[in-house]
Amino acid sequence: MDTIFLKKGEDRRVRVGHLWIFSYEIDGSRTPVTEFAPGQSVNIADAGGRPLGTGYVNSASLIAVRLVSRNANEPLNADLLRSRLSDAISLRSRLFDRPFWRLCHGEGDFLPGIVADRHGNHIVCQISTAGMEAHTSDLLNVLDDLLHPRSILLDNDIASRELERLDRFQKAVLGNVPEEAVIEENETAYAVPLASGQKTGWFYDQRTNRRTLSPFVRSQPGCSVLDAFCYAGGFGALAAKNGAGSITFLDASSHALGYARRNAQMFCDNIEVIQGDALSRLADLRRSGRTFDIVCLDPPAFIKRKKDAKQGMEAYARINELGIDLVKPGGLLMTCSCSHHLDADALRSIVTRAAGKKRRFARLLYRGFQGPDHPVHPAMPETAYLKAFLFHLPW
Repeated sequence: MDTIFLKKGEDRRVRVGHLWIFSYEIDGSRTPVTEFAPGQSVNIADAGGRPLGTGYVNSASLIAVRLVSRNANEPLNADLLRSRLSDAISLRSRLFDRPFWRLCHGEGDFLPGIVADRHGNHIVCQISTAGMEAHTSDLLNVLDDLLHPRSILLDNDIASRELERLDRFQKAVLGNVPEEAVIEENETAYAVPLASGQKTGWFYDQRTNRRTLSPFVRSQPGCSVLDAFCYAGGFGALAAKNGAGSITFLDASSHALGYARRNAQMFCDNIEVIQGDALSRLADLRRSGRTFDIVCLDPPAFIKRKKDAKQGMEAYARINELGIDLVKPGGLLMTCSCSHHLDADALRSIVTRAAGKKRRFARLLYRGFQGPDHPVHPAMPETAYLKAFLFHLPW
């Protein structure tokens, strides 16, 4: 394979395990990155020629090279995909006794450019980079051989592909992809949309955080729960199963709300759905004097780029102020963020300031993050994206 050489001193992050190399870190006079084909496998070396590993390149992206191996001359191919995915599947099988989990979590499983979820016999997969795109057939063959799924949906209609100059599309690549699947999480069954779902169909990353609420619900039978930004009702339906007396679901998507209602109605008769912009609808609830025993806030990423940080933090402050106003004295606030540009301490500080502004006392009972099927690469803080806090508001 051809070799890409880094500038002097630009190998430090790679040596401690980081899998990304930015275009400005490459010695362009020695190895012009534009001369490599998008997705081409390459060796990576430091300025002195010492090998750093193997990756694939795309000059169209600011992340010009992504490593797949710490060994020289070990290109991305079917054998490497089989090794990495076998390891990922083995880890999940040790963690969970039912086949419902994030199957591959990109850099967290040392396969940058691949995200895949396993919904029992159905797999939804997203490929976001040119390097992985070049090995789509290998990937699908390996998944078929290792898991024998009934269907695989390639859901490549994602914005990140545009950064790699790849087309966006969705395609069934194996079997007949059903409109929905029934998955199991925390001993609860949920109907989830596949082709018409958000992301890869379900947010398994919140599994542990949802479970954390269960004993609080059980200790207060008949409690009222607001599940805002609810999607298919992950928090609310589990609360209903554990004895909540009423569930209010709030989301912008009527499609998602339909699933949320279905998933909760087998456990609770008192279900309310509210469609619309969450900030507006939360404000409407406050104006009407509504309060709840438990409020869950699980918004989309308000900070997708660093330049959005100020505006995004204002949005997080706003929803948490509204959420606090909606919590009854003695109630609970579960608040989350999936913006990797917002660290956990910043979110905690936002909620602390919001509670002070609203003249409410707050106790922090739980601090969580993404589940173990979404492993964090320890050298890549970008992979530690999900934060969750559970606060008790006694007065």
